Amino acid sequence: MVQCRLILENGTIAEGTGFGYEKTVYGEVVFNTGMAGYQESLTDPSYRGQILIMSHPVIGNYGVSDRFKESPRVHATGLAVRDLCRNVSPMYGGKTLDEYLREEGVPGITELDTRALVVGIREKGALRGAISFDEDTDEVLAKLREMEHPSKRNLVADVSTKEILRYENEGRRKVALIDCGVKQSIVNELRRRFSVVQVPYDVDPSFFRNEELDGVFISNGPGDPSHPEMMSTAVRTIKEIKDELPIMGICLGNQLLALAFGGRTYKMKFGHRGVNQPVRHNGRLFITSQNHGYAVDMSSLEGTGLVADHINVNDGTVEGMRHTELPIMSVQYHPEARSGPQDTTYLFDEFRMMLEERR
Repeated sequence: MVQCRLILENGTIAEGTGFGYEKTVYGEVVFNTGMAGYQESLTDPSYRGQILIMSHPVIGNYGVSDRFKESPRVHATGLAVRDLCRNVSPMYGGKTLDEYLREEGVPGITELDTRALVVGIREKGALRGAISFDEDTDEVLAKLREMEHPSKRNLVADVSTKEILRYENEGRRKVALIDCGVKQSIVNELRRRFSVVQVPYDVDPSFFRNEELDGVFISNGPGDPSHPEMMSTAVRTIKEIKDELPIMGICLGNQLLALAFGGRTYKMKFGHRGVNQPVRHNGRLFITSQNHGYAVDMSSLEGTGLVADHINVNDGTVEGMRHTELPIMSVQYHPEARSGPQDTTYLFDEFRMMLEERR
């Protein structure tokens, strides 16, 4: 047992016990309300630069399995839990979360009052924080208050593919996947329906004209969608191709589409992260899986041709859009479900029908 601290920039210090890899790390502290799905969250590239608090009190009880990875590595900077389960179910091989994080070089902290930490973040907003082992607390706090916020970096550049990847599916429509930090389950859903060409977020717009494509898909990813490097690459590309091909976006893809059409995005107080977010669409209510800290400004959509047709029931934020004239649709949440409900996986089929109708 190693003494450890979670330190927040506002001076909050939570004493706990360290696990995983013993090193001090810094990042934005956020929370996830899911009762399960800790491995999917840890390996989701959208958590790049963030220390993740799981609000459910017991984490790790079913262990770790390659089946639940959303990317080849852990992207979260660190993990904080109330009660770490060390005697895990053998169902998935018996590897513990402690062992997994140690192998991945990622620290964790347990035996915290995570409920109090979540309430604090809800009241004050997401804060910069650190998981600290041996360092002097005052020195860590000083570094925290001086550090650049992770979203000031182009985090998408860290997680996007560096090369073009092709997944052939004979006889199916071909879709270009703009990879801003895509989850593997999104790739899987696309591969079930299309031939897929996965491209870097900053691929030149000429690629989409030189390749025989039926549509474009824009993935999830971390960071600020309006970062200057995103505006000069992915957003510029979407602007150039938006009149030429059907497009669907998820999460960050939803925000990038809004920016490409002249809308605005903003940083939320503490974001939506969990598997129980209610969304209203076409007179129905869907329970959705979400992971985002930015949102589309609904008032900025006037005159863009985009209309918000999915709305979050809890806070009224934009959860999805459609263009009134062009074959373009997007959602802020994750219809691929992992690790949440499967209510909205039909949206991938809607995208497929959009492509078929165009031909």
